[in-house]
Amino acid sequence: MDDGSPTVWERAEPPPRTAPTPLSRAAIVAAAIALADEGGLDAVSLRKVGAALSAGPMRLYGFVDSKDELLDLMADAVQGEIGVPAGEWRVALTALAEATRAAVLRHEWFADLMGGRPRLGPNRLAVLEGSLAAVLPAFPAVDDARHVLWTVHAYVAGAVRAEVGERRAARRTGVDKPAWEAAHGSYLRRTLATGRFPMIERFVAEGTDGDPAAVFAAGLTAVLDGLAAQRR
Repeated sequence: MDDGSPTVWERAEPPPRTAPTPLSRAAIVAAAIALADEGGLDAVSLRKVGAALSAGPMRLYGFVDSKDELLDLMADAVQGEIGVPAGEWRVALTALAEATRAAVLRHEWFADLMGGRPRLGPNRLAVLEGSLAAVLPAFPAVDDARHVLWTVHAYVAGAVRAEVGERRAARRTGVDKPAWEAAHGSYLRRTLATGRFPMIERFVAEGTDGDPAAVFAAGLTAVLDGLAAQRR
């Protein structure tokens, strides 16, 4: 139930202070994003952000009430980087998907915030408004438009999480994907030689391991083709 309490985007910031360190929500969010880019979301806390800004954590509570609010602000800042899609529905959703992937590759932690309840900051609402403006003319029923947006979002979220997961695994183990595949190649060849997995054998023999951007684009095209066919 809505209790009428203002959100972090609606609350005014405290009056500016010249000493000991000037603060603003924008500065707090920028510092938090820098920490997350370096060490992931576990590296973000009000104490650590305060230290990065040479300010005590209690001063930050005048700007944000909790880490959850700070994460909302961080996610909305990235939505601002993604930008508002425009144009015909396929053009708009393709641009949105590619911009989202690019933002996630700059800020891997953002992939961890893509699920769950929506974070309805002003930038996110602007992206949603632009998305609906592009999709509703082609899918006039609101539930159909919601299905289209949810389907594209689900594909993008799953694809970028898989890509980020591979990057993280390579950093954690020091073994990149080609090296990992080479290390497991002998085992896989022996296993496939048993004849128990003919579909996997064909998949390995005939498949190509393309550039991640090309793989992402091909998957997105398949999703949009399916949605277009449903529309027809």
